[in-house]
Amino acid sequence: MKKAVHFGAGNIGRGFIGEILSQNGFEIAFVDMNETVIDALNTRGEYEIGIASPEHEKISVSGVRGINNGKNPEAVVGAIAEADVVTTAIGPNILPYIAELIAKGIQARKSAGSTLPLDFIACENMIGGSEFLGAKVAEYLSDEEKAYVAEFIGFPNAAVDRIVPGQHHEDSLYVEVEPFHEWVIDESQLKNTSFKLEGVHYATDLEPFIERKLFSVNSGHATVAYNSAYKGYKTILEGLQHEEILAALKAVQAETRALLLAKWGSYFTEDSLVEYHDVIISRFANPEIIDDVTRVARTPIRKLGYDERFIRPIRELKANGKSYAAHMDVVGKIFAYKDENDAQAVELQEKLASSDLTALIEEITGLSDEKLISEIKTVVKKYAK
Repeated sequence: MKKAVHFGAGNIGRGFIGEILSQNGFEIAFVDMNETVIDALNTRGEYEIGIASPEHEKISVSGVRGINNGKNPEAVVGAIAEADVVTTAIGPNILPYIAELIAKGIQARKSAGSTLPLDFIACENMIGGSEFLGAKVAEYLSDEEKAYVAEFIGFPNAAVDRIVPGQHHEDSLYVEVEPFHEWVIDESQLKNTSFKLEGVHYATDLEPFIERKLFSVNSGHATVAYNSAYKGYKTILEGLQHEEILAALKAVQAETRALLLAKWGSYFTEDSLVEYHDVIISRFANPEIIDDVTRVARTPIRKLGYDERFIRPIRELKANGKSYAAHMDVVGKIFAYKDENDAQAVELQEKLASSDLTALIEEITGLSDEKLISEIKTVVKKYAK
């Protein structure tokens, strides 16, 4: 049986990546520091996924085990040494913290004389996630080990899309997910071409698909969340019942289509993007999913980053001479976002109260464009109170 190592035994890891790997006949070693989940995986060796649809289908995932990387890092190294594929779903900010452990796993393969190619696939909400991970891993490798990586180790970028709402169940392993899922891998960056995963789309140019997903799903979800928070709604489903919030989402989608067509007109058509965006609206409005606004809106400072889901489209829309007013409006509501249980939301409000606004915008967004900074100041003053 083929062996997979997956970093991150959370809801996305179990409810999406784990499902696909299991359906492709992989034995999966989940790596995480959540003792409850790791112990349950080792005790039971299987878990169940629920599909959030009227049929309420249940899917069994078997052949799984857990490794606590905090307590047993050498077991992670050993698992990587024997793996046929390694995946992650831990969040972009956590990737650097597993780089050294991955480097040790690669070193173990080299020491054992393994010439079997291995790919590390970061399934994160970021552009170039696997390449980013590869660069962090390289910091722990010698020149000789880097040469080994160049020949036998791949870091193919990927795009993943599945809504997994925040949830709590008596069964620590059970997870509910939406029916829709999409996993795209850049096959031009693969080192191990001996198999392809069923249920995964392979593309020779991933960037258009990653941007379509990030600027449509992530930007769209956040648009609903921050508009809902501003209006006082607690769930995404509640917010989408409000005509103004649905209109705000559609306005952001229209700007997104303009950007995607300007950049990737050879990949997408207006009609195909309209259809894609209509499907996204139906996914957000799935009555079987009760998704808290606080989950989608969390970490507002990160979401205002230079290459993140609003500032990057705004920059590129401006560069292409397209309207970005709808995106800019959401930026104002992100700055206005309050959640006393979210450290970044608290930090943002504290900085708004004590910092020079121009300097704060420059710090958080990384922008130097005076026009954009001025426009952001205007929407912040409009919404942040």
